[in-house]
Amino acid sequence: MRTVEGFNDYELIDADSGERLERWGEVILIRPDPQVIWQNSRTDKRWYSANAVYHRSQSGGGYWERLKSVPDVWSISYNNLTFRLKPMGFKHTGLFPEQAVNWSLAKELIEKENREISVLNLFAYTGGATIACLEAGAAVTHVDASKGMVQWAKENAAASGLADRNVRWLVDDCMKFVKREIRRGKKYDAIIMDPPSYGRGPGGEVWKLEQQLGELLEETGKLLSDDAIFFFLNSYTGGLSPTILNYMVKRHVAGKRGGEIFTDEIGLNITQKGISLPCGNTTVWKR
Repeated sequence: MRTVEGFNDYELIDADSGERLERWGEVILIRPDPQVIWQNSRTDKRWYSANAVYHRSQSGGGYWERLKSVPDVWSISYNNLTFRLKPMGFKHTGLFPEQAVNWSLAKELIEKENREISVLNLFAYTGGATIACLEAGAAVTHVDASKGMVQWAKENAAASGLADRNVRWLVDDCMKFVKREIRRGKKYDAIIMDPPSYGRGPGGEVWKLEQQLGELLEETGKLLSDDAIFFFLNSYTGGLSPTILNYMVKRHVAGKRGGEIFTDEIGLNITQKGISLPCGNTTVWKR
């Protein structure tokens, strides 16, 4: 498992009985996590002095209970990157901190190249990977179906001092966009994708990962340039094993390109437990 190091503004303080105790800057949040199946005594006093806790509803969704003052929007930093946060529906804050391991890897691979690298970031959410690649000097095409998420990503880029970098911000259905780029003859040196298990495009298009991942990978692989340096596939879908994800990327993307391909868990270190919490899988192909 690859775990995040050096993210001083974020801390997974503790995890117990289906919940995480987290520090986001100065804000302490309690959020549900179904993988936390163990039960121990909650000795850290911050369990009882959190700013807010997210309660899941048995009928789906849930709500935030604000126990103390919580800013409508606040910022945290990772190295030179700045992210704007806010409590959202379905327990989210607008950032997946475990992805910092992939931001750092992408930045490292881009900076090794003595040229401008073109990056395509699909299902790009609030732009963590986008602004990491921009900071490394890449030109980025950022695509997400949600207008609100694309706007949020722009704000993160501006907060990080990267608003003037070479970036295209696009609100679009990712599959449709990929097919149009193929027809245009467009190529990219690196591709990052973080497809959801289920979602809808801006025109109401239904997305189901298990049914459409093969086609998405096959089509997206056609966009890699002859000098491509990496491809990342992130997955939070529990039903897809790391072995299957590795096979799919090897079959549809890596092909005869050679290079290295690996799949591993990414996660967060739990300060109070001395263990790591898995938070998803990433398959990486790199030249």
